[in-house]
Amino acid sequence: MRLGQGGTAGPGTRLRAMLATRRPLVLPGCYNALTARILESAGHEALYMTGYGTSLSLLGLPDAGLITLTEMALNARLIASAVRAPVIADADTGFGNAVNMVRTVEEYIRAGLAGMHVEDQVAPKRCGHVAGREVIGREEAVGKIRAADATRRNLDPDFLLIARTDARGAHGGSLDEAIARANLFLEAGADLAFVEGPASKAEIGEICRRVNGPVLYNQTGISPRLGEAEMAELGIAITILPGAVLRQTIMAVHDLAVALKEQGALAEAEVDARTKTHPRGNVHLFAGFDRIRALEAEFMPAESQEKYQGTLGHMPEAKG
Repeated sequence: MRLGQGGTAGPGTRLRAMLATRRPLVLPGCYNALTARILESAGHEALYMTGYGTSLSLLGLPDAGLITLTEMALNARLIASAVRAPVIADADTGFGNAVNMVRTVEEYIRAGLAGMHVEDQVAPKRCGHVAGREVIGREEAVGKIRAADATRRNLDPDFLLIARTDARGAHGGSLDEAIARANLFLEAGADLAFVEGPASKAEIGEICRRVNGPVLYNQTGISPRLGEAEMAELGIAITILPGAVLRQTIMAVHDLAVALKEQGALAEAEVDARTKTHPRGNVHLFAGFDRIRALEAEFMPAESQEKYQGTLGHMPEAKG
């Protein structure tokens, strides 16, 4: 549990209230608790847990159906516990058939998430912007959404169920098939439809016109980038940006790794000098050591503060 987290309304309830404002919600993608906290500290009110980023950061492996429910649900729980912002998470295919879907929804709700999206790919799946995808039959896909809907209604009716179809870019697929599936998924109980991989703004417009419910748009990969005014005009309810933080992390860490290899320890000293002027440059402060000291002062004997006297290193502020 995040230290100091408060509030009584559940994450799904709070996210639904945001959607009720009818403005497009832009959810940046995080892949662990640290990136979630950074995004929240920058002012983002809701977040998205990327499956690609989870697989790459936890396993060092691509988004190719190699990660398990246990690993995804654990990462989701850690992220949701670290922030106040409601979190939507990637749930891949539900990790099996309709029966497996039941457990996936249960695990994601118990992880403290606001919602999840699940797709109609054949398992093992792959990233929705990588060639070679295949989708299961309509009847099986609809049954999985029905199972997900029934499960969340029993545990948390405000938990958002987002149904994704990869039929647009799958082998032998088409935009018409994807839109037909999206509408079937909405009829089966999904709150939002997610048509993966539109290749033009015209395709996005057609999706928004022909899908009979709210639309989530994945602004990454082969799909066009849109501003909030364009999204509002099209009627998009939620846009996720799963890859921006992940790509930036890869580039920044790679550049630092090269500098460390070429310059040795002095490269770290240069980084330390640059971070001193950054708003989040004090890692100890951002991590929450001041909060730890405040909790010690509030709930532990007075002697617990004596350990700070005459010691070296970051000195947490004594509040009170």
